[in-house]
Amino acid sequence: MHFIGELILILLITTLLGQLFTRLNLPAVIGQLLSGILLGPAILGLIKTSSTITLFSELGVIFLMFLAGLESDLELLKKYFKLSFSVAFIGVILPVIFMTIASQLFGMKFLEALFIGIVFAATSVSISVEVLHDANQLHTKAGTAILGAAVVDDILAVVVLSLFTSFSHEGGNSGLTNNLVLNLIIEVIYFVIVWLIFKFIAPYFMKYAERIEVNYSVVIASLILALGLAWAADFTGLSAVVGAFFGGLAIRQTPQHKEVNSAVSAIGYSVFIPVFFADIGLSMTFSSFTQDLIFIIVMTVLALLSKFWAGKYTCELFGFNKIDANIVGAGMISRGEVALIVAQIGIAHQLFPEDIYSSLILVIIVTTVLSPFILNNYLKQKATV
Repeated sequence: MHFIGELILILLITTLLGQLFTRLNLPAVIGQLLSGILLGPAILGLIKTSSTITLFSELGVIFLMFLAGLESDLELLKKYFKLSFSVAFIGVILPVIFMTIASQLFGMKFLEALFIGIVFAATSVSISVEVLHDANQLHTKAGTAILGAAVVDDILAVVVLSLFTSFSHEGGNSGLTNNLVLNLIIEVIYFVIVWLIFKFIAPYFMKYAERIEVNYSVVIASLILALGLAWAADFTGLSAVVGAFFGGLAIRQTPQHKEVNSAVSAIGYSVFIPVFFADIGLSMTFSSFTQDLIFIIVMTVLALLSKFWAGKYTCELFGFNKIDANIVGAGMISRGEVALIVAQIGIAHQLFPEDIYSSLILVIIVTTVLSPFILNNYLKQKATV
């Protein structure tokens, strides 16, 4: 029952701080992030991350990206696919180059430095999605470009991680080729299944769900589909949020999508999504802040600039105006849970020095907390134009 008390505190503080930041004309998500920092080890130490909080947090990000899929325009995603791929590709390459070089300058070996670059290659747009949603910008070309790029970005980051881990563990081209080919085959099979669900399964699945005489049968069916795709994505080595997003897109094409959106929004935003944002803040501590201050500052600046420049300048090449290009760049900054997972993989396999792990986590969390401020700034600029 200890968790119930923690949940009450998280929901209370995220709501109050969310309201405060809304009144300050800032996204509520910033208050929710800061509530975790306030309640966690960084300041008050009232709550620590636990397996139950982590479970709620994982469900929260799945709900958030499922809702993003439900509210996305598939035609716009198709229209901006080339742009999304380009933003994602450059957005993976630049952080790897920048962070690898910087890590080497701090005395790390090449493979250790390269892995740190890979940690910052993936984007986590769950926070950007919330900021865009609050500003009614999720359906714009900038919002669509961010969502599309995030999906491609995740796939590319997984491929790069597979390449690295295969090479570093197997020690040669043979193991690298076999492992990468197997991963790619599994991922291709996954996307074929997703396409089949889009075209044939989802419409009939939801139609038959309406005939079941159980309360909220349509909503239950949609959650089974979304959670199933999220689990399958995680099983294939992709992020679960990718599967949840595709689940939302599939339901979006059915007549029941409004009913599902209303019900799932109530479930997600009342419990799981606030816990997800608070949990990011709960991971933050300042224990290594003074000791590795220069490393943290340099890596934070490079993490911000590499993703921002990749999104901004790629979009300008595709004809976006400066404000929309800045919005895309800012929307790609957040690393969030994806980078945390990659960092955990690295420390478990001793792929980089243990003594910088805390500082690395702090850089990830700082970029995640800063991203909604930066994105909101450019959204405000667009609103005044």
